[in-house]
Amino acid sequence: MTAYDDLMVHARDTEALAQVAGRLGWDQETMMPRGAAEQRGEESAAMEGVLHARRTDPRIGDWLAQAAATDDVGAANLREIRRSYERSRKVPGKLAAEIARVTSVAQGVWAQARADEDVAAFLPTLARVVALRQEEGAALASGGDVYDALLDDYEPEAKAAELSDMFGALRPRLVALREAILAGPQPEPLSGCFDEAAQLALSRELAAAFGYDMSRGRIDKAVHPFCSGSGNDVRVTTRTDAADPFNCLYSTIHEVGHASYEQNVSPDYLLTPIGRGVSMGVHESQSRIYENQLARSPEFAGWLMGRMHDRFGDIGITKPEEFARAVNRVSNGYIRTESDEVQYNLHVLMRFDLERALISGDLAVADLEAAWNDRFAADFGFAVDRPSNGCLQDVHWSVGLMGYFPTYSLGNVYAGCLYQALRAARPGLDAELARGDLGGATGWLREKVQRHGALRGPRETIEAACGFAPSEAPLLDYLEAKFGALYDL
Repeated sequence: MTAYDDLMVHARDTEALAQVAGRLGWDQETMMPRGAAEQRGEESAAMEGVLHARRTDPRIGDWLAQAAATDDVGAANLREIRRSYERSRKVPGKLAAEIARVTSVAQGVWAQARADEDVAAFLPTLARVVALRQEEGAALASGGDVYDALLDDYEPEAKAAELSDMFGALRPRLVALREAILAGPQPEPLSGCFDEAAQLALSRELAAAFGYDMSRGRIDKAVHPFCSGSGNDVRVTTRTDAADPFNCLYSTIHEVGHASYEQNVSPDYLLTPIGRGVSMGVHESQSRIYENQLARSPEFAGWLMGRMHDRFGDIGITKPEEFARAVNRVSNGYIRTESDEVQYNLHVLMRFDLERALISGDLAVADLEAAWNDRFAADFGFAVDRPSNGCLQDVHWSVGLMGYFPTYSLGNVYAGCLYQALRAARPGLDAELARGDLGGATGWLREKVQRHGALRGPRETIEAACGFAPSEAPLLDYLEAKFGALYDL
């Protein structure tokens, strides 16, 4: 056994335990009885304590000093282990366990406050979560920018200032496009009542069409759709709305994009540090390109309309071009996850700015609701009507995911770049989508992005797939061309 071999044995067991910890989170969102919340918090804290001890084991430092990589895979594994070791050592084990305990309990507090439309009931818990993440960020930053240190958990090497510049470049063209669309006539939405069982059945059909392997996964219901796991156990959740089947169908496709990334990583990397998606930005690029560029394309929408008629009968729309506009309907709304492509990033940019202010201390938790409502009115032109449509709508802050939100917009940027490269590589893509054939597109993404896992860094992964450095331009060009055609701009 070489030092590298010893290191990888230790890393595999750590990765396996991390998967078990993730399963606790999945269970909490889908099946756990409400009364188990406090106990689950203790269980999560205990598991985090074990993981933190393994990630800071002094032997890792000794092994890293002696280990030598013989190929790119070995070098990537050493890079990821070193990064995890150096970051984990900066965070006291007691703090890591307390964050796990508090955020596990906070999730239930948030869910109840959201159901009750009671921001005040959640704010004391949120204040505790923010304080813990500030403490963790300060430990990780070692005198540097605290928010950047937290962001690095989700998008290695990214800096908030650089993302702010990129998002600043997105905003003017997005706002102009939104205003042009909303100034004209709007398409009619679907009409009718859509049976939940039929929605879930069609969502499973779509998951299979996009390549999701149900023998290594499952689809359940949750308040907030998500994907959990890696390798041979990757689970997704969705939600249903009797008046809006698109909510279920496109949430499923979005999460299947995440799941496909995890399922399609090379099996040679299973339970190793590179056997997962490299960053949340790259992860989001897969979910967004599945959901938007592919599933919301006018071509695929025509195929989907036929399948919806088969499942639901009369849906109020019979013409493919009208259905494509309904799928891509731009309208005022409160909810980020239900937002159209044009306005989605504006929701994310607002959250990015607010959470940076929370972490820096420029915004007090007690003032969050007012700050959210003021910013929303300024950005979208109408007032928040209730907390579940405002600062209580997302689960992220309750579970401590400060630094996560900007990866959604970065993922959209990456998806725009990948779509440009995909169209160049597959000139017959539109005809494939019109037949409901996703194999060519998802196969290209599997080969160019997904199978590599974390072999390369995030930007390097996108650049290797596309052949050019990522920028916001392809996304903006795509949105203007697509919605310009749909809305006759």
